[in-house]
Amino acid sequence: MRDYDEAISFLGEWGPFQLTIFFLLSASIIPNGFTGLSAVFLAATPEHRCRVPENANLSLAWRNVSIPWEEKDGALVQSRCWRYKLDTLRNFSDVGLLPGLHINVSDLEKEKCLDGWDYDKDIYHSTVITEWDLICENDWKGPLTTSLFFLGVLIGSFVSGQMSDRFGRKRVLFVTMAVQTGFSIVQVFSINWEMFAVLFLIVGMGQISNYVAAFILGAEILGKSVRIIFSTLGVCIFYAIGYMLLPLIAFFIRDWRMLLLALTIPGLFCIPLWWIIPESPRWLISQGRIAEAENIIRKAAKKNGITAPEIIFSVSELQDVKDQSHKPYTFLDLIKTTNIRIVTFLSIFLWMIISVGYFGLSLNTPNLHGDPYINCFLSAIIEVPAYVIAWVLLRSFSRRYSTSSTLFLGGVVLLLIQLVPQELNILSIVLVMLGKFGITAAFSMVYVYTAELYPTVVRNMGIGASSMASRLGSILSPYFVYLGAYDRHLPFVLMGSLTVLVGIFSLFLPETNGMPLPDTIEEMLRVKGFKYKRGIPVSKQKNGNMKVLSNTAL
Repeated sequence: MRDYDEAISFLGEWGPFQLTIFFLLSASIIPNGFTGLSAVFLAATPEHRCRVPENANLSLAWRNVSIPWEEKDGALVQSRCWRYKLDTLRNFSDVGLLPGLHINVSDLEKEKCLDGWDYDKDIYHSTVITEWDLICENDWKGPLTTSLFFLGVLIGSFVSGQMSDRFGRKRVLFVTMAVQTGFSIVQVFSINWEMFAVLFLIVGMGQISNYVAAFILGAEILGKSVRIIFSTLGVCIFYAIGYMLLPLIAFFIRDWRMLLLALTIPGLFCIPLWWIIPESPRWLISQGRIAEAENIIRKAAKKNGITAPEIIFSVSELQDVKDQSHKPYTFLDLIKTTNIRIVTFLSIFLWMIISVGYFGLSLNTPNLHGDPYINCFLSAIIEVPAYVIAWVLLRSFSRRYSTSSTLFLGGVVLLLIQLVPQELNILSIVLVMLGKFGITAAFSMVYVYTAELYPTVVRNMGIGASSMASRLGSILSPYFVYLGAYDRHLPFVLMGSLTVLVGIFSLFLPETNGMPLPDTIEEMLRVKGFKYKRGIPVSKQKNGNMKVLSNTAL
């Protein structure tokens, strides 16, 4: 059978049909930018201290010293989780004793916040944390909330590919959009943390599933040149636009329920797209539904003002589709030989650590010095030049050195943060953004790099295994942020060290730039330290051209 792209080449590359699909599918990604990092504001932890009731019958002097002081990051701050025992303070107050004069306050017995907490409302009017007091002995529920969302992403990424292969790209895209939007609306009315967390997991499943479905649908409908731009810039840039809009919306809506509702409503505008975006003709052909595929292609030709040929796919080609049979491969083939085993382990480690760094830095923006809304916007907008630089590097330079250099950049600047004096907070923020720039660029490039490392027979499984490792990294990332409660530099030291380490390991991967894509496991480029060599002579397509993912295809 002829190559599909060759069969539909008469459509052209950038006609009205392709432009419509490009922008509508890219726009459908914008709500994913909201949802993916909404926990930055929904689950933010404002400053807080134990509540001392108005009816505690304490004198002003004793009320002013009712909260003990403790050291944090080298400075004395009021305790968030303890107060001095009110009964003791009340007795001293009643008999006229004064703190510091008659009584050494630091020697007094302490108690937990039995009357709840007072939260600072200068930045956040309400969050999930303040709604259900997810602090002190319950502070583990905060990062778990975000981790459950990413657990949903892990589950969704595992099943979404199988669902779209079985039920179609378009159907899965819109069903999972409905899951993301519908369950987010229900989430607004959560009556307790448990309900919110379970719904957040389901939303995570829908979020990644419609992202993957839109990505696959665009890659299969669009032609070669448009497809690459869609995959590397279209999807990523529009995701970043959604991410940039998140702090803007959150700035004006400080209540978590209203904010979540506002972030959910844009998903409803995707409903009319059902009647505009077609099913993937490639998928229809793979299912033997040739007439439906041809009908979509003819409508596309009509929209582009082109007359379609009378016969798009010949009878013999249709028979080829029915007769095609392939040797089955399993995940065990990813560790079948020493070479592919090393590539698999390195890829899994690479994806996991990059994901920890990306989501760890994104989720940590409220903890940086300064306005959290501005910091979040800066973290979002820095992704745009990162994606552009990644695209440029992939077009012109070595995959291995491009990935490694951006990881080194991200890791080293994160390690430098601990050396910045506390009064130079702006410099710390600049270094964090540089770290985010490097890690985001590496994240963008690693998709292409991994696809080129694996042979055709196990490429989808290889990317799937790496993607699952990435989801595990995102599940762990909130706990890296959580460590900042003990030492504000600790998350940056850990993420920076791991990023530099994985940058070193990436140098052991073979170079793929300009090399033929391997079809079989035996044809894979070999891992030999900093050296590489081509495996068995690569296969050629029927027209005699080697399968090379050229620079212009990136």
